[in-house]
Amino acid sequence: MSEPQQAPSPFSPFRHTTFMVLWTATVLANIGTWMYSAAAAWLMTTLDADPLMVSLVQVVTTLPMFLFALPAGALADIIDKRRFLILAETAVTAIATIFAALVSFELMTPAVLLVFVFLIEAAGALTTPAWQSIVPQLVPRADLPQAIAANSVGVNISRAVGPALGGLIIVSISIGAPFWLNVISNFGIIGALLWWRSPPQNASRLPAERFMSAMRTGIRYARYNSELRATLMRAAAFFLFASAYWALLPLVARDQISSGAEIYGMLLGAIGVGAIGGAFLLPWLRAKLGCDKLVAAGTIGTAIALFLYGAARVLPIAFAASIIAGISWIAVLSSLNVSTQFALPQWVRGRGLAVYSTVFFGAMTVGSAVWGQVARMAGVPGALYIAAACALCGIPLTRRWKLETGSGADLTPSMHWPAPVVMRQIENDRGPVLVTVEYRVAKKNRQAFLTALDGIAHERRRDGAYRWGVFEDPADPQRYLETFLVESWLEHLRQHERVTNADRIVQEQVSRLLQSETRITHLIAAELDGPTGDA
Repeated sequence: MSEPQQAPSPFSPFRHTTFMVLWTATVLANIGTWMYSAAAAWLMTTLDADPLMVSLVQVVTTLPMFLFALPAGALADIIDKRRFLILAETAVTAIATIFAALVSFELMTPAVLLVFVFLIEAAGALTTPAWQSIVPQLVPRADLPQAIAANSVGVNISRAVGPALGGLIIVSISIGAPFWLNVISNFGIIGALLWWRSPPQNASRLPAERFMSAMRTGIRYARYNSELRATLMRAAAFFLFASAYWALLPLVARDQISSGAEIYGMLLGAIGVGAIGGAFLLPWLRAKLGCDKLVAAGTIGTAIALFLYGAARVLPIAFAASIIAGISWIAVLSSLNVSTQFALPQWVRGRGLAVYSTVFFGAMTVGSAVWGQVARMAGVPGALYIAAACALCGIPLTRRWKLETGSGADLTPSMHWPAPVVMRQIENDRGPVLVTVEYRVAKKNRQAFLTALDGIAHERRRDGAYRWGVFEDPADPQRYLETFLVESWLEHLRQHERVTNADRIVQEQVSRLLQSETRITHLIAAELDGPTGDA
């Protein structure tokens, strides 16, 4: 009788020095970020306390990720991630310096505040897919869920310390001080990136993808990856409603509890404390509930927090709501992040994470604007109650989309496709390319073959084909022809490098139903060799 499997330790990623150094530097930088973020939201309440204007701070915080995540993901996949991160973090520091100066010299207006928050978050948005995609380079796959959870813990440690510290600094020093401390904290992360040397990756023999083509490839991959699509649906259903308390919390502190910046910062800090406590329970909760039930439980917890925020007229109720919100937030966020990482091979990891971030922050952006408008019409408590009810309704509506269904799949390249046979050199940009695969299948295996081939269809489209079909020969009932089109010869060669060991298993299932070996042909669009005409 085998012994019960123990839950993995949440501290296992810290055995790896590079992860520990980058994690520590990121936590310190994020403390500065949360100080500035809380200060910016509170500053808006002193410039213009209209609920819509206050919620717009959250809108411009999340909108850049929605707009720029996909381009950033494409860049993360086609250029050196470390150098890209160094340049982007330097840009963030420069913009934050100008912002701090404007606040200190009292040149801030509501419009200028929104513009600079947008600029800082836009620069930060460019780094998010790269940051997320380097995590598998820092720890082995076995420690990946714990590493993702540890990163979430780091964010929430920063959230626990930064806003509370920012509120105290505003009261004791000035409103500008948190903005300057944010600038200083960024130098640590730049130093850590300069120290780190990323491990060599399996380099492709093919030219790097072009920017626009890389973006199209990322969108197409997300569209035809069922595991990633399920995660995106669950993310949209959660963040659209969870965004309500992030957008309206300054008004809960200011109007419902009649408190100042330090209490707002402490409420944000309490969310972080709850998330930290929840993170230590995550390995046990994941083993006990599984990913899907854990996300459902986190959604229920978020609905309870929203209701408590709406009812809060005294500080203890608001603190209880923040603790519950933090535990629920990390339970859902960590589960969705792990599900996304498990669904992506290395070659498209940055773009896949960017699509996830686009949905995440798009839902947060739309939600923040919507809940700000609802609060203007129905009041802050009414908006929070409505958001809580909608979050609960989303649980049964999204049950069909299962998470981490591909967690056991081997997504390393299989490289088992034979190289195409050609009689002359073909230019990389020639196309489109028509690939045909001829099968011979016994009549009794027809239905099983077509069902298995449907999995192949998703693989072809996901990895580069823009059109796919299967045809049967009315003159020969055992003959079938699979066809797919790829935009260029180079893109088809990339398909050879993108096929994974998990795909190979699906192809072997098809092969077991065949009567003979497949016959593969490659056809390329014909072009005239040069100008023609009469002599």
